[in-house]
Amino acid sequence: MFKKINYFWRVIATGICFSLFGIGGLLLSLIIFPIQRLLINDKKLQKRVARKTVHYTFKFFIGFMGFVGIFKFDLQQAKKLKSLNGHLIMANHPSLIDVVVLISMIPNADCIVKTHLFKNVFLKGVVNNTGYISNADPEGLLEDCESSLKEGNNLIIFPQGTRTKLDDKLQFQRGAANIAIRCQANVMSVLLKVVPSTLTKNVPWYRIPDTKAHFSAMVVDHSPILPENNVIQTSKDVRQYNRDLENFFREELSKYG
Repeated sequence: MFKKINYFWRVIATGICFSLFGIGGLLLSLIIFPIQRLLINDKKLQKRVARKTVHYTFKFFIGFMGFVGIFKFDLQQAKKLKSLNGHLIMANHPSLIDVVVLISMIPNADCIVKTHLFKNVFLKGVVNNTGYISNADPEGLLEDCESSLKEGNNLIIFPQGTRTKLDDKLQFQRGAANIAIRCQANVMSVLLKVVPSTLTKNVPWYRIPDTKAHFSAMVVDHSPILPENNVIQTSKDVRQYNRDLENFFREELSKYG
């Protein structure tokens, strides 16, 4: 009986959290960010303050999800993310809330945003005010990533490009490897695990597991060696580095209990 009550409560709590997330995005866009723009004239400072605001908002949101019992979060093994500067943060992508968790741990986070989010009524104000990078223009994307890293931001990227479908084999696209090599970035790898699996691709939000999900994150201090940006063989190096990253994440995730 208790298990059934707990299950139905978690379904309701998940719905509450989705609603809270949308309302929070609107409040930031319609009230908080306009006030910040009025008080701060410097555009770069506006973006930094907006990103810090999102960081604390997501920190609160993660705490709320833990409080209502949807997730149990174990983020201690990734706490060094808080002190990084100018790193390319590569992570696998098992759930819908991965970027929320990572930004909640990284005060100076930047990220690459899919174009459609700039038209999303709940999130377009957030991505515009924070200056998160759009993936619409591949050439401009590289320049924006390099500039962001040089400014000391930690750039979050998911080499898979999208969330993992249930039982899918881990497979990386080349975009992350291309950015890493061309920008000669300092790469930091983060392993994310969600057990039991939930909020995966093509699974509705209300289809939750029978037990509370455990979300854990761990920083891996070693990553595949980044080749130099040799323009003569960049494409070849990107393909090889992408394979190295893919194999590295598969191996590390298999060891990460």
